[in-house]
Order: sequence, then structure tokens, then C-alpha cells
Amino acid sequence: MKTINKTISNYYIALLAIALPFSANAQNSTQQKFSQPGYYEMALGDVQVIALSDGTAPQNLNELLKDAKPGEIKQLMNDNFQTETLECSVNAYLIKSGDKVILIDAGTSDIYGPSLGHLTASLEKIGYKPEQIDAVLLTHIHMDHIGGLTKGDELTFPNADVYISNIEADYYLNPSNKEKAPEAMKRFFDGAVLKLSPIIKAGKLKTFKFGTEILPGIRPLASPGHTPGHSFYALESKGQKMLFWGDIMVSDVVQFANPLITSLYDYDRKEAMITRKKALEDAAQKGYWVAVSHSSFPGIGHIRAEDKKFKLVPINYSSNGTGQ
Repeated sequence: MKTINKTISNYYIALLAIALPFSANAQNSTQQKFSQPGYYEMALGDVQVIALSDGTAPQNLNELLKDAKPGEIKQLMNDNFQTETLECSVNAYLIKSGDKVILIDAGTSDIYGPSLGHLTASLEKIGYKPEQIDAVLLTHIHMDHIGGLTKGDELTFPNADVYISNIEADYYLNPSNKEKAPEAMKRFFDGAVLKLSPIIKAGKLKTFKFGTEILPGIRPLASPGHTPGHSFYALESKGQKMLFWGDIMVSDVVQFANPLITSLYDYDRKEAMITRKKALEDAAQKGYWVAVSHSSFPGIGHIRAEDKKFKLVPINYSSNGTGQ
């Protein structure tokens, strides 16, 4: 831990986009529905990437984030003209590659109330029906990423194979692991059974090992910490690259400024720190695109490092795509 602190304690982030974290505690009786763009399109080589909004929900950073110094979160939020309670975007991403239509993460369905669960409506805005999805790639097994897979026993994407790392599936589908898990984490095991059992029954669940291409141009990368088998997905086409980061970054305002700050729902907080630091440094050094599940919609941009200071440079709406 001392080595990590020494390495990154001087990092400071000048943010050009606001990210808002999400957790299951977001739902409350005063929740409002906020207007959110439904989709945003861009090209990556020969591939089309479309950010899809599932909606937004409020989150109190002081409840979600851990390992911060006293007053640190408040100061960082004040520096970025924000309060500690923010409106969190929940983003999914559609990839159109050749004749394949691929979805990264499945949104929340009706689990967290009316301000979320709009992924299928966003799909309809771009002219797609759920049955046209060929594959769903899950970054990890938390309900804001798997909730939209089913409604009861009915598959939302009936013709899609659902991909998850073998490490993630083995952990969350093993009842003995639930018995040993902290009480606050047990519901993730219940969610895994609830949402994945119909997928398994239909013969649609596909598990993979990291490092091998699972679909043309798409390779999963191990990014443990938030969950045991958390996956980045690397998409490459014609020399261009995008990494879909899932939840290794749940608040870029805070965690870019101090990657040592973790999430209440991180499975291994120390490992999450290490993964986050490596991801930031690699993206800044190599200049590829990143797509972040809970950054303000559409959550796409580049990471820039200047004298060990990171910043998220968001996509240019006027020249790189169409937001509707």
C-alpha cells in the first residue's frame, strides 16, 4: 500500500467531463426522472459504436466511496462545481461489426425505478429491436449491468448469446462463495442466479478465458478488483482501438484525482486501486478511446497525462458522431 501511495499521491485530474457513480442504494422515494440523450454514434475503423443511455439515478458519494481522506471528496467535488450527491449515468454500448450486432452490458430493467431501465427504448431510437442483438458481453455481474437481461423468466434479448468471464461466473454462481461473502455483497449472488438462470436454461451463457478473441475484433482483458472476474473489452478495427472499462472507474471526478479512493462495492479494494492506475496510465500512453459505464453520457473519450496529471478529454460531439 505504501508503494502505491508514493506512486500516485501527486496525481491531480482536470476533468472535462463529469462522471456520476451508481450503486443499488441510489433508489429513493424522491427520485426524479431526468432527460437523457438516448444514443450517440461514432465510427471506429470499420466498426460503428453507439452509446446507449439506460437513464440516470442519484448517488451520494460519501456513501459509495471509501479510502478518502476527511473532506477530500467534498473538496474535489467543489473544485468541479459539484455536490457530493450527483446524478449518475448508466451507459451501455452497441457495436455493429459486419453482420453482428453486439451489446456491452444490459442495463437495469425495472429494478431501480422509473428513471432507469430505458436501454430497450434507446435501442428502438436507432432502429433496433432486442431480438436483433446477437451477443451481450457483460463486464461484470452487478445488477446495473445484468438487470436488463431478463424480465421474470423471459429473455430480453432472446437470440443473443451472453458472454461473461469464467472467473466471474464461477464465483457468483457458487453458493459456497455467497456463504463466505460479507452481508452487503450477498445480494450480488442472488442477482446472478435470478438473471443468469434463464440464460443458462436457454443454453445462451458463454464463459471465456481472458486473452483470446471471443468475437471478431473483440478481446476481453482481465481487470479484477471491482469484482473477481471483471472484464474490459478491447475493440480494434483498422488500427483504431477502444476499451470498454465497465466499473473500474465509478467516479472520474474523484478517482482520477486520487485512484486510491475505492468503491463500497469493490470486491478487492487494493486490487481495484492497482487495476485503475494501470488502466489510466496505459490509456494515456497509447491514446486509444475509452468508454466508461458511469461517466456522463455518452461516457466516451481519451485519457491525457501531462506531468503525471490525468484528464479525461471527452468525445467532440460536433465532429465525431451524432447525439440524439
